[in-house]
Amino acid sequence: MQRTISFSQDIRRRAIRNTVLSTFFLGWAPILGKFAYANGVTPFTLAALRTLVAVLLLWGWYLLFGRSYLKRITWQELLGCLAVGAVNGIGSLLYYSGLSRLDASRASFLNTLYVLWVVIFLAASGQPVGRLTLVRLGMAIAGVYILTGGGEGEPNWLGAMLMAASAATYGWHLVMGQWILADVPSQTASPYILTAMAITVGLARLAQGKPIEPISEAGWGTILALGVTTVISRLLMFAGLRRLGGIETALISLLELVVSLVLAFLLLGERLTLLQWIGGLILVFSVLLGARTSAQGV
Repeated sequence: MQRTISFSQDIRRRAIRNTVLSTFFLGWAPILGKFAYANGVTPFTLAALRTLVAVLLLWGWYLLFGRSYLKRITWQELLGCLAVGAVNGIGSLLYYSGLSRLDASRASFLNTLYVLWVVIFLAASGQPVGRLTLVRLGMAIAGVYILTGGGEGEPNWLGAMLMAASAATYGWHLVMGQWILADVPSQTASPYILTAMAITVGLARLAQGKPIEPISEAGWGTILALGVTTVISRLLMFAGLRRLGGIETALISLLELVVSLVLAFLLLGERLTLLQWIGGLILVFSVLLGARTSAQGV
């Protein structure tokens, strides 16, 4: 019995570790996105090409080293994976469109609203939400607001609405992923989810009816970097999502905000106040509470 508990705790620790690592790679998205825009890449082109790069890299790895994973899926499970990918693709288009109109720090803040959407979607589906999760959620949201306090200037409202809509689709994608990955190993689901995501953003880019704009070497380097971080972050996130569930994954993923803010400070010259750093510590503490489990819910 003790061995079973120890094994279960070890699985949970690995899931938390995978999710934390995924937030590091996800946190690069707004920074690399800003670099791409500075090199003349448009939002839909960026979303389409970085996802295409990610899919090619992922399928290349699977065809060389992981073919066995591709055989373990039914048609019903495949359709579920494609649905998750399509939702994530729509969210990607909204995200990069919003990012083009906002600074990286403010965009990162608005993106964290997906936590609220995950709670809303799961509560609507009848899943119980424990008191510890509500406390952690309250701390996390408080930390997020403090982190973004003291900002100068008014936000671009269209950009803000696009980021809020992106957060909603990301939250729904996490909830759908929790349901799908209950029956499908994350290693099997990931390539199909990313493929559906690539098809979705690719069709949207084609629908614009415009040729791809000239892209410099620096722009292509940024796109490649985004593709690599997309592959790694999705693999790690889906591996953690299957074990932790939507709310737990969403709360831990708030660390993505801290990563983005630090990178924005170092690479984009954005400055944070002492109060905002205190908010970051509160946010980190709320995530560290994930090491504890609640007998009353998630």
